[in-house]
Amino acid sequence: MLWFEEIASKVDGPQLVNDSKTPSGRVHVGALRGVLIHYAAFWAVRARGCEAGYRFGIDDYDPMDELPADDTVDFREHLGRPLCNVPAPPGSDAPNLAEHFAGEFLAVFDHLGIPADFYRTSRLYGDGHVNEEIHAVLSHPEVIREIYLKVSGSQKPDHWYPFQVVCESCGRIGTTVVTGYDGAQVTYDCRPELVTWARGCGHHGKMSPFDGGGKLPWKLEWAAKWHHFGVTIEGAGKDHCTKGGSRDVAAAVLRRLFRREPPVNVPYEFFLVEGAKMSSSRGVGASAKEISDLLPPRVLKFLMLSRRPNQQVNFSPEKQTITNLFNQFDRTRQQALGGDDDARTLLELCGDAPVVHSALDFGLVATFLQVPRADLYAEAAKRKGAPLDDAERADLAGRLAAGRYWLDNYASEDDRITVHDALPPGVAELTDAEKGFLHVLADVLEATEWAEQPLQAATYDAARRTPIPQPTAFRAFYQALLGRDSGPRAGSLISVLEPSFVLGRLREVGYSESGFLVATAITAPAFEEWVGKNARKIESAAAGLRAYPVGCVDVDFRLTDGKTERKRMLSESLPDDPSAPHAYLDGLAREHGFTITSE
Repeated sequence: MLWFEEIASKVDGPQLVNDSKTPSGRVHVGALRGVLIHYAAFWAVRARGCEAGYRFGIDDYDPMDELPADDTVDFREHLGRPLCNVPAPPGSDAPNLAEHFAGEFLAVFDHLGIPADFYRTSRLYGDGHVNEEIHAVLSHPEVIREIYLKVSGSQKPDHWYPFQVVCESCGRIGTTVVTGYDGAQVTYDCRPELVTWARGCGHHGKMSPFDGGGKLPWKLEWAAKWHHFGVTIEGAGKDHCTKGGSRDVAAAVLRRLFRREPPVNVPYEFFLVEGAKMSSSRGVGASAKEISDLLPPRVLKFLMLSRRPNQQVNFSPEKQTITNLFNQFDRTRQQALGGDDDARTLLELCGDAPVVHSALDFGLVATFLQVPRADLYAEAAKRKGAPLDDAERADLAGRLAAGRYWLDNYASEDDRITVHDALPPGVAELTDAEKGFLHVLADVLEATEWAEQPLQAATYDAARRTPIPQPTAFRAFYQALLGRDSGPRAGSLISVLEPSFVLGRLREVGYSESGFLVATAITAPAFEEWVGKNARKIESAAAGLRAYPVGCVDVDFRLTDGKTERKRMLSESLPDDPSAPHAYLDGLAREHGFTITSE
């Protein structure tokens, strides 16, 4: 049973799922984990045939306690005021700062197809919907103080009231302290030194706490929402679910004051971007909109929901990370097609039908997009062996959009490529060994199927057959095509280029054959040392005395891992007659227990 099905199996009858977010800055992608975990619970309940609703709150009545990280406007005069009472930045169409940040976030719900019913806490208070809960809390401050002490170990003063009003003089809510309640009104002070992030005006007053006059501390506000809406399922990040933490306080208040059991909890781990926890107000981490613009909806939902809530999700917008994500998504599709019911259910939750797609690796897509005149739809059809259907074209369109967004917003300079029309000048600086490798590579590629995986394997094979170290070989390859030392996966790059262009470019590089042979050959003592170190991995060998301008013996070793590695030995370094190396090689083979054939 999948984790969201486990949640649904614990409840009976109509259910209400709730979640909320304070719009104190651009909402980061980490907030989407809670959104989607709650959506999955809602979806699973409905999948069992039960009635369910999903509410999502914009906590716009919270005080502004930090300056937004990504705005140049000076908001310092508004610190301490409810976010809904802070003006939006100049040029924004939003009525206030809360809606300025919330609007972008709520558009992501539509993009992902999440059918939530939205509410604002400013309206919950302003329209009197939680007056009952406010009165209950203010009428029993001693009960709340007792709960704080017993559950969290927090000792509150005997005169403490768990409520903050909006100061009638300065409009701040974060700087007020309620000092009394007579059943209809509260007395309060707006204290200059109450908090470090805002300064109260010093006003003393008396006013109604109802109909938007103020708000409950958020732990109690949590309990008030549960009671008012009748919430049955609501989780929270792990930092709120520790023993004696916010969730325990809210649950105790609900039980003691409102005689109700708290909703089913779904504690969840953080969503990290490149290992860092995110913060909206501090501007740490990618925004929810940025990631939703990068990843197709079904893939973004898969990223968030394919792991259990108690497992961290660590994501970075790097090509390999995104490629791995798409590959995992595609493997799940194949599992669903193979009859895996869990995989099929997960894909249905993500909005994906498990049909056969001619999907292309994201790394290949990113490379294709940088090659002039490359046609990805034609490439996908070629791989499929038939025209793409509508679902396949739509899937590929999503990957193309993801690739373009990644290139425009996240790709590093190393990720960006330009295939040179002429031989790059840096090729002249390559060594004889590197230049010779390019000719070996051309011969190997010419006999290889022109597809990503075979071409990638062939490039490694050419390096082993040169012989030349693999990093050196790839450096030469990238220099010849891109004029730099590194680039995208070689097989991906080669596969999107015309064979005649690639082969012509590699063979265009001039080199000295004698210099190449000397540069890639080793002496007999070095040859013997290599054989001794690798004898256990050698299955067999084949030796050939080529008609080279320099006396060399090429020995191709067949290894136990199925690979072939060439070693080139200078004939003149042999201890016996350089013109008769076969007897020397036969003796070496017998000594180390493998067979050798000679051409």
